[in-house]
Amino acid sequence: MANVAVVGAQWGDEGKGKIVDWLSERADMVVRFQGGHNAGHTLVIDGKTYKLSLLPSGVVRGKPSIIGNGVVVDPWALLDEIKRVGDQGIEITPKVLKLADNAALILPLHRRLDQARETAAGSGQIGTTGRGIGPAYEDKVARRALRVCDLADDATIAYKVERMLAHHNALYRGMGQPEVNGAELIAQIKEIAPKILPYAAPVWEIMADARRDRSRILFEGAQGAMLDVDHGTYPYVTSSNTVSGQAAAGSGIGPGAVGYVLGITKAYTTRVGSGPFPTELTDSIGQLLGERGHEFGTVTGRKRRCGWFDAVMVRQATKVGGITGIALTKLDVLDTLTELKVCVAYELNGARINRFPSGMGQQAAVKPIFETMTGWNCSTRGARSWAQLPAEAIKYIRRIEELIETPVALLSTSPERDDTILVRDPFLD
Repeated sequence: MANVAVVGAQWGDEGKGKIVDWLSERADMVVRFQGGHNAGHTLVIDGKTYKLSLLPSGVVRGKPSIIGNGVVVDPWALLDEIKRVGDQGIEITPKVLKLADNAALILPLHRRLDQARETAAGSGQIGTTGRGIGPAYEDKVARRALRVCDLADDATIAYKVERMLAHHNALYRGMGQPEVNGAELIAQIKEIAPKILPYAAPVWEIMADARRDRSRILFEGAQGAMLDVDHGTYPYVTSSNTVSGQAAAGSGIGPGAVGYVLGITKAYTTRVGSGPFPTELTDSIGQLLGERGHEFGTVTGRKRRCGWFDAVMVRQATKVGGITGIALTKLDVLDTLTELKVCVAYELNGARINRFPSGMGQQAAVKPIFETMTGWNCSTRGARSWAQLPAEAIKYIRRIEELIETPVALLSTSPERDDTILVRDPFLD
């Protein structure tokens, strides 16, 4: 049986929560490997909605769940989420949840810097969630981050806070803002430490044991391929690698253990925040997609921008991310449309191109070349077999497969987990 990595193949918000939950029932362990509490995964189980950010989706089903070293962790946000899920009847103990002891922490000064920068940027804002993710990754790469294991050592806390403040306070002075008080920050850290340390563990060792025991591991990604810090619409991206290659590095296991890569893809396209969006619809159709798809960010509540399916972008995501098959979600959102369009190529400076360029100016300048298809104009919501789908819907799916050069492994027709058509079981591939 293969381990499975679930990643977004667009700009995030593709419906990973439902798919991960559907797969987690078949998995022995679920692992988050990048991002932070800027992620938003919504699970609907027996009519009850769970909204997760840091916690792996497996916790809702009591599966061993791991927050890997590739994640940046806000300890206050983590405890708040544990309490919130606990209030819904899901008890999360250190037996169920393990936190990599070498994961970097998000501190209050990271949140403050993130928000100050966005405010100062004015119209040039990137569109971050303001939760300190980017500044925390910056400190990690600059080798001054406070890590989970450091919470057990007062001397290390003092040393690292001093190093961080030498950098951060210079930035605050430059922006004309008050400096961070080191003593107050250290007091906050020491107060939270004993509440977090029970979850800390050498995750790489747990992963090695799981692989030795041939446990089925589900790697849960956040955001999407086009928000990848290297391969996305830079600089309008997140601060981590979101493609499947990060599953290994971000959890402490070899790349050969990742196995099947399932790319989650909406039947249309959405994006939250700033940045290029070639197939965006600002007309009544775009509004319709947003309303029918309930397109609001799980974490931020921000309205998502909507547009036609971009096959060029998704094909590129499948190549860069090594995606084996896709889970196509929200097909039912298109049910009322009599005509559909799919972007099959771009025009750039009068020439046709079949890739999404890397340059910021070129990304903003590409124009979509569309292929028009007939809609099915009837309900697909809740379909659980191909026989329940109209012929035009099947044609749409098959055309997407051709254009992105990747097969559909799963098809989702509503937020309910059982409204899923299984074409190929990723765990058995």
